[in-house]
Amino acid sequence: MKLISWNVNGIRACITKGFEESFQKLDADIFCIQETKCQENQVKLELPGYYQYWNFANRKGYSGTAVFTRQEPMNVVNGIGIEEHDKEGRVITLEFEKFYLVTVYTPNSQSELKRLSYRMEWERDFLAYLLKLQEKKPVVCCGDLNVAHQDIDLKNPKSNRKNPGFTDEERECFTRVLQSGFIDTFRYFYPDQENIYSWWSYRFKAREKNAGWRIDYFIASPQLESRLEDAKIHTDILGSDHCPVELDLKI
Repeated sequence: MKLISWNVNGIRACITKGFEESFQKLDADIFCIQETKCQENQVKLELPGYYQYWNFANRKGYSGTAVFTRQEPMNVVNGIGIEEHDKEGRVITLEFEKFYLVTVYTPNSQSELKRLSYRMEWERDFLAYLLKLQEKKPVVCCGDLNVAHQDIDLKNPKSNRKNPGFTDEERECFTRVLQSGFIDTFRYFYPDQENIYSWWSYRFKAREKNAGWRIDYFIASPQLESRLEDAKIHTDILGSDHCPVELDLKI
């Protein structure tokens, strides 16, 4: 089973930059997108053979997630059941027979870290949500987690210390996710791989220089370790300031 996750930074803009061609090329069984930046009926994607599930933010042109899946899920839930967190369309959970699939667009701490305290609340509640799901069956969680965990996960760690996405607080939250047993699947297969990133700023020719960050992830419950086949980051696929990431599972 091939799973893809991609922060498209506006699905309407991404469609004009070849989204549908990339979608066909990647040929995923489950395809998750984040930061759709659209409302219901603002975009119509013809994806034959896929069920579509969308979670829109209350605020127009902001956040939002979607999942396209060949296999119909047993159940679909938007949000994590906490009103404060569920206004921005950040989470969709699909239940399948053998696992839960969760796609997430984690809140950015923003300039001057003005949303860091909220981010900490989110991190606590979202991890609790994943662990609650895991009591029933294994979890695969994917999306833009808005954090580079280790120095190896971004080009310029020294100059980015205390910047959004690389604060000690955010990194410690991701460490707690791993300490809870979840597997960072890319690092599982490629623990020492350098210079592979999933996001590049639109400024300073960052992508051209490969001055990027790895902030898009697939994490998996420890019960799925034996089913992990490979993880990939598709740095060659354009259309957003992020590129797609992949997990291959034996399910």
